[in-house]
Amino acid sequence: MVQLYNLHPFGSQRVVPCKQEPAHFCCGRGVLFVASAAASCRVEVFAVRDQGRCEPLGSFATLGPVLRMAHSEAGDYLVTIEEKSKATFLRAYMNWRCMSAGSSRVCVRMVGHKMEESYGETLKEQMSIVEMPLSDPPLCISCCPVNGDLLVGCKNKLVMFCLKYLVINQNLTVLDFERSLILHIDNLIPAEVAFCAGHIAITTELDVLILKLVQQSADGTEQCAHRVSTLEKPVDGGPSTHTLQLELDEFIICQKPVELLGEESKLCEIPVTLESTELPTEDTKHFQVQYLLFRRFTPDQSPFGFCEETKLHSVQLLPVYQTAHEETGNKRELLSLFCFFSLPHVGYLYSVGKLVELISTYQYSEKSEQAVLTPQFLHVITSENLQCFTVRCSAAAARDEDPYIDTTAKACPPVALDVCTLRMQLFIGPRAICHFKNHIILLTKANTEDITERRKPTRRMLSRKADSIKSRTNSESEPGWNLYIINTVSTIQLYREMVDYSRTYENVKTESCIHLLSEAHLLVRAAIMDPSFLKSDEKEELLRAFRESCAALGDCYSRFDTKDYHLALPYYRMSGLSMTEVLKRLVSEGDEIQTYERGFIFYLTHSLNEDLNEELSKESANKVLQIFYLADPVQLPNILCSPCMRNVCPLTAVKYLQKVEKIMPSVVLTLTKAFMALKIGDLTMYEHEMDSYKETILACGFIGQPKLLRQHKKGIVTPTEFAVHLKEMQPGLLVAATVALHENSKIELEEADTFFKMLSSNSENTIPQLLVDFWEALLVACSQEEILQELLLRVTSQYVWRISNKQLPETKPLKTTEDLINSCNHFGLIFPWVTSIMSVGSPSDQDYHEDISKLQSLLCSQSINIASVLPVLEPLTEAGNVGLTIHVLCSTRLGKYEEAIDQLLKSCPDAAVLYAQHELKDDNRAVWWNKLLPELCKRTRLAGNDCPVLISSLKAETLSVVATELELRDFLSLLPEDGTAAFFLPHLLHCSQKKQLT
Repeated sequence: MVQLYNLHPFGSQRVVPCKQEPAHFCCGRGVLFVASAAASCRVEVFAVRDQGRCEPLGSFATLGPVLRMAHSEAGDYLVTIEEKSKATFLRAYMNWRCMSAGSSRVCVRMVGHKMEESYGETLKEQMSIVEMPLSDPPLCISCCPVNGDLLVGCKNKLVMFCLKYLVINQNLTVLDFERSLILHIDNLIPAEVAFCAGHIAITTELDVLILKLVQQSADGTEQCAHRVSTLEKPVDGGPSTHTLQLELDEFIICQKPVELLGEESKLCEIPVTLESTELPTEDTKHFQVQYLLFRRFTPDQSPFGFCEETKLHSVQLLPVYQTAHEETGNKRELLSLFCFFSLPHVGYLYSVGKLVELISTYQYSEKSEQAVLTPQFLHVITSENLQCFTVRCSAAAARDEDPYIDTTAKACPPVALDVCTLRMQLFIGPRAICHFKNHIILLTKANTEDITERRKPTRRMLSRKADSIKSRTNSESEPGWNLYIINTVSTIQLYREMVDYSRTYENVKTESCIHLLSEAHLLVRAAIMDPSFLKSDEKEELLRAFRESCAALGDCYSRFDTKDYHLALPYYRMSGLSMTEVLKRLVSEGDEIQTYERGFIFYLTHSLNEDLNEELSKESANKVLQIFYLADPVQLPNILCSPCMRNVCPLTAVKYLQKVEKIMPSVVLTLTKAFMALKIGDLTMYEHEMDSYKETILACGFIGQPKLLRQHKKGIVTPTEFAVHLKEMQPGLLVAATVALHENSKIELEEADTFFKMLSSNSENTIPQLLVDFWEALLVACSQEEILQELLLRVTSQYVWRISNKQLPETKPLKTTEDLINSCNHFGLIFPWVTSIMSVGSPSDQDYHEDISKLQSLLCSQSINIASVLPVLEPLTEAGNVGLTIHVLCSTRLGKYEEAIDQLLKSCPDAAVLYAQHELKDDNRAVWWNKLLPELCKRTRLAGNDCPVLISSLKAETLSVVATELELRDFLSLLPEDGTAAFFLPHLLHCSQKKQLT
């Protein structure tokens, strides 16, 4: 559906001072080219100044009447199809600007002609005409706006010429072409072609085909070309095509309408064969054809006109570039590509870039003659009007450019938004149109024929050939003409008018108001995406208008009851308005009760739940409180915990919370009331609320609203007054709540570290005891192996640091070693031999007993990765018995039992046997006789009777175990040769008796 508004996109208009009647015209780079009709065979050139003023730059002769012409922005050349002696010629006019300096010298050369340096010097001061001979007459042309390449349409083929920049010397570069590729397309006579960035759009009378040249390797191209060229040829034998054509000349064959998009368009049965014609070099490009779209129409049988008049026209490819930034400067990078083509009464706009899809359909009020597409508008001429439609190119391109559009962060009016007609400007006999920047060039010719009679439908079927001859004869005889330059108004001016117009719909028709504001937004967005935006005089005004349009759309989605109410949030975000400014726009002054729509509540809810660096004033915060109490009372606890609501009146908050509690009580609501009581300073109310639930339920209640404990301020985790109070009065609840938050993914481990450090006011490098309590509690609850190892490493480091630095914790630990052993699998029972070593330790170790025992308990479990903590344990190397236990525990966990025994025998022989009894079991029992027995014998011999501990260790347990485990012969081989027989005899006797019993 096309909506009609009576806006004013067209400004002033001027008449181009042409000397001869125009036949064709085109423009670009601030210049208008006008090819004169019939016998004059000249092209007049005009400079287009501000407000559409035209200044003649001169003129140059052509070979014959110009049938088609086009200007290329890249290379700044003019290309024409000219006719002479019933033959057509393709010519390109280079360096034509030199004639404005008074030079009349002209150089005519063949395409690809090699220029000598001496000859090339003269090219600086003369226009150069490049002749491009073709085997078939050229029918239509198109220049690529990206790189200046030229595409020529001929019968059954398209020829591509690449623009070349030939460096003659350091002061002179000359333009030339190279015929690089021919696309052979059977049974196709192109009426129009469009060419842009490797994309080709071809139209016949009723068919549209869009192709893409995909660059690939040489091997792939050869395969592709081979595949295409092996298509079957028609078999001879039937009636000739020429005979059939003669028989059907007076009839119209209507085929079914077809639309094929993307991969399906291969089914159009129009084979394309590529023929490379450029000289092969290392830089030669190889192409493959990719089908993008095929559409076939049927003749129009409506009462608007003859069926013969149903012909496609105005095919165009429109590139949209990446939004320019200061860093990229003038560099243009293609972002999106759009294709437009039109029937007499309907126009179609497709996106053919990343995705091929129909974007918009334009229904014209009367038969169209020609149309031109721009990033902001579609201009269409009919027999009586110049019409201006809106387009959706900027909406589609914005989504290609920014993946965050259509999220809560950013928004853009939808591509499917109905297009509208901004203006239908009356003109007498519009015939042709083109567009350049903010200028529209329009050719009009008065028509004396009775328009009513001309439109009268007829059912008489005439041959196409006869009709075309008749039409041409009539047009040549039409008197009177004018060539106008119409200035479109500035984007800002039209934007203001659209915004003003939208206000007439504010209280009457919601959808029309949003529609017009969306059109205004897209208008500004298209201007910002223009490559010349950075150099625009309106740059700051456009950015301001963009923010204003976002704010206006945010207002609409907040005030109106629409299904897209959620768009209020991203539009307000893009507007740059603060929450206070939005409240002023939407909330009336005073205490009167308003009704608030879903969009406004959605915006407030999301804004308050995010960590914004904005604090509302007391009045604004209280107003927000009232809004949510009326609109969504369940959200009150969440709203009150927002950092933005820091200045809210706690008494008012408690009053509202008590009302809500009677209807919907919850743990979060109770905790919020306790928080407000703390702000008031009412400890009695606080204690009453906190006693309403058990501590475990309260801890889980914080999961529902973590901001009761911590908030983000400028990206930094900050504890709340509630958390500070809990630290002093209920540290166990605080730790339990933080563990619950972590286990429910409400707080990260690093965030929790920062939280407890800030809570304890410790320096960055100091670990507070409350954080260690949190780590210990998290070890009990956590099941993720990666986090477990990190936690074990952290608590180990802290225990080692305190022991080695003789540093006591600043607060009493929440859990003792016994508590941890009983509640956590990662803390093991301390081995007896460890206890034995510690029993003879120094008295100073008792001061750090908890840290020592926790460290030993950790190492006695199987959870910790010993290899990873060895560097951390290094400071305890010289720490007496503590260091000994740590070293022996590590050696044991690493399987180094013999090394552990050496350490024990050297430092604490009393514990050696206890160690062996506990550790040397099963597969490790051989260490008794392979290591412990020989070492005891050796050390006893050296020490003699001065070391009774060694003798008792040897006699009491070691010999008994060895005698029990070994055969008599093996046992005897282990005994020292100089040993006392009486000492070993009882064990030998026991070993031999064991043998007899078995």
